[in-house]
Amino acid sequence: MMIFFIVGLIVHVVFFLSIFDIYFTSPLVHGMTPQRVPLAPPAKRLVLFVADGLRADSLFKPDDNGTGRAPYLRGVIAERGTWGVSHTRVPTESRPGHVALIAGFYEDVSAVAKGWKENPVEFDSVFNESRHTWCWGSPDILPMFAKGATGDHVYTYTYPSEREDFASTDASRLDTWVFDEVKDFLNVAKSNETLLNMLHEEQNVFFLHLLGIDTNGHAHRPMSKEYLENIGLVDSGVAEIVSVMDDFYGHDGKTAYIFTSDHGMTNWGSHGAGHPSETLTPLIAWGAGVQTAQWEGSHKYDDNYLKGLFNLLYCQHFKAESIYANAIQILEQFRVKMEQKKETTLSFLFTPYQPLTDSKQMDFVRNARNLIQKGQFDEAVSIRYCKDLIDQAMEGLSYYHTYDRLFLGSSVVLGFIGWTSYVVLFILKTHASLRKPPTNMHMVKRSLGQIFLCIGLLVALFLMVQSSPWTYYIYCLLPVAVWFSVMREFETLASLVRSVPSLPLSKCFGYFLLVTFGIELLVVSFFYRAMLTLGLVVLGLWPVLSGLYIKAKVRSLSWMLSCLFLAVFPLLPVVGREPDVNYVILFVCICFQMMQVVLCAYILTSTHSSLQLKQGLPLFNQLVSWLTLVSSFLIPLLSSTRLFHRLLSILMSLVCVYLLLSTGYEALFPPVLSWLMFAWINIEQETMNTQGSSNRTELSSTDFAENIDIAKIRQLRLDDIRRSYFFVFFIIIAFFGCGNIASINSFDPASVYCFLTVFNPFIMGGLLMWKVLIPFVIVMCTFEKNMTNNGQIKMQEICIIINYLNLSLLFHQHFFFLVKDHGSWLDIGTSISHYVIVMSMTIFLMLLSVMTHILTSKRILIGWKRKMHFR
Repeated sequence: MMIFFIVGLIVHVVFFLSIFDIYFTSPLVHGMTPQRVPLAPPAKRLVLFVADGLRADSLFKPDDNGTGRAPYLRGVIAERGTWGVSHTRVPTESRPGHVALIAGFYEDVSAVAKGWKENPVEFDSVFNESRHTWCWGSPDILPMFAKGATGDHVYTYTYPSEREDFASTDASRLDTWVFDEVKDFLNVAKSNETLLNMLHEEQNVFFLHLLGIDTNGHAHRPMSKEYLENIGLVDSGVAEIVSVMDDFYGHDGKTAYIFTSDHGMTNWGSHGAGHPSETLTPLIAWGAGVQTAQWEGSHKYDDNYLKGLFNLLYCQHFKAESIYANAIQILEQFRVKMEQKKETTLSFLFTPYQPLTDSKQMDFVRNARNLIQKGQFDEAVSIRYCKDLIDQAMEGLSYYHTYDRLFLGSSVVLGFIGWTSYVVLFILKTHASLRKPPTNMHMVKRSLGQIFLCIGLLVALFLMVQSSPWTYYIYCLLPVAVWFSVMREFETLASLVRSVPSLPLSKCFGYFLLVTFGIELLVVSFFYRAMLTLGLVVLGLWPVLSGLYIKAKVRSLSWMLSCLFLAVFPLLPVVGREPDVNYVILFVCICFQMMQVVLCAYILTSTHSSLQLKQGLPLFNQLVSWLTLVSSFLIPLLSSTRLFHRLLSILMSLVCVYLLLSTGYEALFPPVLSWLMFAWINIEQETMNTQGSSNRTELSSTDFAENIDIAKIRQLRLDDIRRSYFFVFFIIIAFFGCGNIASINSFDPASVYCFLTVFNPFIMGGLLMWKVLIPFVIVMCTFEKNMTNNGQIKMQEICIIINYLNLSLLFHQHFFFLVKDHGSWLDIGTSISHYVIVMSMTIFLMLLSVMTHILTSKRILIGWKRKMHFR
């Protein structure tokens, strides 16, 4: 049995990791010949202002008095610059946005495995190609560009990360710090000859990252007074920096300025997806090489034109040469990518990208160059030539980047089918009474071993000839081993065929239809949470359909009401709700028995009140919150191990932590879920009493600490599949009842304000994960009781049934083919989390069962004596 679970763990890990080789490999290409514009640029230096989290409408829209919030920038727009609304690409996060602006490409999708914080691969940037770059701003953004730069010419100045405090009395001081540091830097340079000479060289870049607007948006929302006033502060700061910069260089007219934003923000203070409030950002350019905007019509700058943003100089010749160089550079990437794929693919299997053959490439390049030489600049960069070449080359890059996806995907799917088949045969072999065939299969098994050994050698040789990565060997050879194990169970399959006439086919077929419907319902619920409401309503009718309502009306009624109450939560919104502690107070009224819950409610309300008054997080509140978190693991171990005593202790301890992490209606979710779990315990007990499979022991006398007779292992019944499906359904409810963690967009920093307010992704992420796990623990504790009742069946055996349900071919392959490597952070994260849930369910439940076993059956004894009546 242990070997089976170890093998299952390995298979699950391999299949899970496969998506990162199939969907999330780096698309960057190295080794191209750099392309440069032959004309001299009109600007010697660039000053780049990036107002993090600034929405376009918040900057351009006048206030209630009809005056602009940014008078200096509006003056630039009207008199000496050009402007537009840029459309940033999802995911609308700080790192991907800055990479697109400064490095000229959309975020490397393989960064999804590292939370978009570290550089998964080396990439080039405007900073790296500059003579010198000086950066001021957030420690979360600046280091990644200095890390990837060659040499020592990118200089970063950052404030301490502790200043990024959502409870700060004035987050705009982050921007004030940047402006003050730049002014001090220029003042110091006047008396430092070495620095002064560096500053007067060409191709210098000054980057000012302004985080105050984003921080105020998260803490107070974009419509708040703090957010809007921060825009005015940034506007005056930009005006002062421009004045200081022009004075420093003697008004030589060789400085170009760009003001923009990396992303916007929703009305509820989040970003990450593709809502217009998140993607529409301001773009203002002025200074050397930038013409004054002509008020002849509106212009919409798509994010494609933001690639190479710093080459937007409006001389027609320079513009044509810049776009031509950009097209040739992308074409070089296409050629390198094609050659790399040719080298690792057998010649008779290689299929080139037909829309961009060598002859077509030459025609594109020759015609565009001729038009530029003739002075027909608009025609050269039109959709017929440079722009069309760029589009075709980008599509070709995507073609070669995903060239092996079908091959690897087919191999993984083949492994899926084989593993699912093996699990089914294993269950039938160990837990079903099948007629064994009389034939001797030893010679057949030996022949099978030789055949599959040959297949494995051929696969390995094929991969070796193609110089495939070592991970390809795992993905391609694992299905060979799995199918060999399946074929070795031919006896079990033959026994199943022989036993078919004796099976209740109509009942089995009915269960098959119900399970299929249930799995499809779960699949759809991953995308439409409201489907869980339908599932809960159907489950609520189960006592009526099964006849239990007649025999146990009170328990059945409790079951139906709890299902209906819990069915409300999937209908409530996840993203976009405002914090409302009134729901939390309502929860306290429900659970007023526990003084600890009342204390936690006080901590929550006083913390939010203190933050609204800009008084910061009280130290007492923070200490009580952390002590509550730590004690939640210990208090249940001090209580009696009697069924309801221990479950109530676990519930109250976990709910206190959940309460501190709540901002709205989700505070009501654990008590309603617990009500349903208690009803499930009672209704399952009634079911076993009705079937005569359990003596009529009162639940109140059940003790978690009682030794379970592992020798009492009965054969599986169809009802066990129903019970296990209930458990899987409740696990999904626990995850999607109030939302999910598929995207940072669904994470409100206000959830952790009782514990900390200074931005710390690791601690905040850990607290969020524990909040998500609390409903899982409640469900798991209930399942532990239901499946070990009276020692009739071991937990390990039931996990096999869960494995069978979760390894359903339909359930897995739905999400395998729905994994996305493009789109918003929300879409990418959601598709990955869906796949992770179904792949890691068995592993996760096994680990969680160990934790819940400790919580339910272990006890810490304090003192010398133990009262026997209070076990």
